[in-house]
Parts: sequence; C-alpha cells; structure tokens
Amino acid sequence: MRAVRLIAGLLFVGFFASAQPVAQPATQPYFPAAGDAWERRKPGQVGMDNTKLQEAVAFARQQETKQMPRDFSTQEDIFGSLLGPIPSDRAATNGLILRHGYIVAEWGETQRPDPTYSVAKSVLSTILGITIDRGMIQTVKDPVARYIHDGGYDSGQNRKVTWEHHARQTSEWEGELWGKKHDFVGKEAFGRGERKPRPLQEPGSFYEYNDVRVNRLALSLLELWKKPLPNVLKDEIMDPIGASNTWQYVTYPNARVEIDGRRMSSVSGGSRWGGGLWISTRDEARFGYLILRNGRWADRQIVSSGWLKEAVTRGPAGPDYGYLWWLNTERKAWPSAPAGSFAAIGAGSNLIWIDPEHDLVIVWRWHEGSPDELIRRVLAALK
Repeated sequence: MRAVRLIAGLLFVGFFASAQPVAQPATQPYFPAAGDAWERRKPGQVGMDNTKLQEAVAFARQQETKQMPRDFSTQEDIFGSLLGPIPSDRAATNGLILRHGYIVAEWGETQRPDPTYSVAKSVLSTILGITIDRGMIQTVKDPVARYIHDGGYDSGQNRKVTWEHHARQTSEWEGELWGKKHDFVGKEAFGRGERKPRPLQEPGSFYEYNDVRVNRLALSLLELWKKPLPNVLKDEIMDPIGASNTWQYVTYPNARVEIDGRRMSSVSGGSRWGGGLWISTRDEARFGYLILRNGRWADRQIVSSGWLKEAVTRGPAGPDYGYLWWLNTERKAWPSAPAGSFAAIGAGSNLIWIDPEHDLVIVWRWHEGSPDELIRRVLAALK
C-alpha cells in the first residue's frame, strides 16, 4: 500500500510539473541610452570570436579611400558645380560594428560629423514611410500630383509619377530644380556624371540613379509636412533614438520655397553638389539599429514594420534596389552576405549595412572598394 501511495504521489507531482509553463529567458532587445552611454560587449559575450573580429577591424583600418581626398579637392570634378557648402576636410576611414545592439568593435573618429552623401536617401525613404504612416499620403502608389500643386507635376509626363516611382528611382520626372536639370547633360553642371541625352521613358518602367529627382521628392515631402525636413528628422527620428546634437542637414542656399507665407529650405538626397546630411558614424549606427529593429526603438514604433518590409523589397525595374535602399536579393552586391541583408550607401564610400539574420549592423566610412571583404570577415567571426 505504501508503494502504491508513493507511485501515486510521484505521478501527481509529474502531472503538476508538466502542467506548468516552462520559464523562458528574457529576450528583450537592448537599446542604448541617449548620448555616449552605449554599452559594449566583448565578442565572446555575443557569440563572436575575438581574434577573427580584430583581424576584420585591422583589415578595415587599412582600406582608406583613394577616390575622394580628405580635402574634397575632387568634388566638383567628380560631381559638377557646387550648389551648397562642403567641409574643408573629412575624417579618415572609420567604423563601428553592432551585435544585438551592443558595440563590439569601433575604430577611427566615429563621433565626427561628416557628409554621408547618398546615405541620406535611405533617411528620406524612412521619412516617406512615416508620412504614409501618419496618413498624410494614402498609399505609396498614389500620384504625387494628387497632393502637390506647385507646378512640378503638371506636365503629361510628371502627372504619372507616383511616390513609389520616386522611391524606386524610376520616376522619369522631367524638369529643373535648384539650377540642375533632370537629364544630367553638361560637364560643368554634372562633372564626370554628365550623361548623353536620351528619350524619357514611361514613369515606373526605367531605373536611373538621379539626384535631381530625389531632390524633387524631398521638396514634395517638405510641402506635405509644411516644416523643414531637418526638423522632421530631428523630431520624428533622431531625438527619439537618442542621437547626438552634432548632425546637421545642410541645404543649398538657393533651395528655398514659400509655404503658408513662410520661407523654408528644402534638403537634398545627398552631398553631390555640397550640403546634404552631415552626421557621425555613431549616429548612423543608431539609425541603422532602428531599421534592424523593424522601426521600433524601446517602447515606440517610429516607422511601421510594414513600411520597412516594403522598403527592402526589390522593384520590377532596375538593379537590386528597394525604396532608396540597396538590396542583396541576388547576392551580387555582397556575395558573402545573406540575401536578406541591405544597406544605405553613399559616395566616399559611406555604408550602413544591416543584417537581420545575424542581428548585425556595420557602419564603415571612407573606405576603398566593395565592403564585401569586411562583411565576409565579420561573418566569419560568428561562432
């Protein structure tokens, strides 16, 4: 009888234990506080090999760009006559690597704000997403002419341009903005970027990397928000993610319009003709980490995850490109990287590479050649 009671007791305990939920470890993502209080982790604490990671950083330190001198002396030769200011010089190559949001490697002057060129395009993409999230634009497929009535979308060609066309760089918008024409014809205006004349295509059918058209997108967003986009960026993104106060979005002096009786400056999609987004590597890492976390920062959804999913989906025309983000869907851009990785890229080279599969962000600036070799080395450091 005593044995029966013992067996029954054990069965009862076993049933009770199996009925309890299994405790799960906390997996809340880490978000750095504002300022410099960004936690670091040793590589081994986040599943990385220290020796291999340090070898990757040593490689990166040796890859200073030769295409853009530190004094920007080749700026006009490469891009054409300036419309806005450019700094007297830039930092040496520098970078930062995040794993699970923690700094695991950092080199060079990562707190110095420098022009980031077309990385600004991916920032504009995020502002466009927030604009749609707020209901200021009903859908990205709407014609811009439905919202903007400044004359820039009145022609038969431009009336067909949608917000999506602008974001995919397939708008084929025609016109002149801030003294630069859409066709990039003329060496003085466009430097080595000068192009041969060609017939315009149907909006949405032809891809062309074109800063004039992205600048037109920025102007259209300004007219919707009715406040300067640097203010929008500060209020909606940079302050919520704890960015420093050192970044600035520098405008062309002639890029001014009147909105509701007030004169406002419009921003550009890069620093091709001076101006643009001047920002530190650390602040870029915060922006990249926001995107890695699907638009969420701590308890605030800054831009919807649905928008970001669309933004990194390849379009029907052109290269592996989303909504002003470079993609790796075909694994041609970075053969060593996962197909789901993507990046904001600017001349120089300026890079914010985001890898959701491995929970990584790499910011690497003023480097030579393709970033694939650094990416390969960092991924090789994962255990």
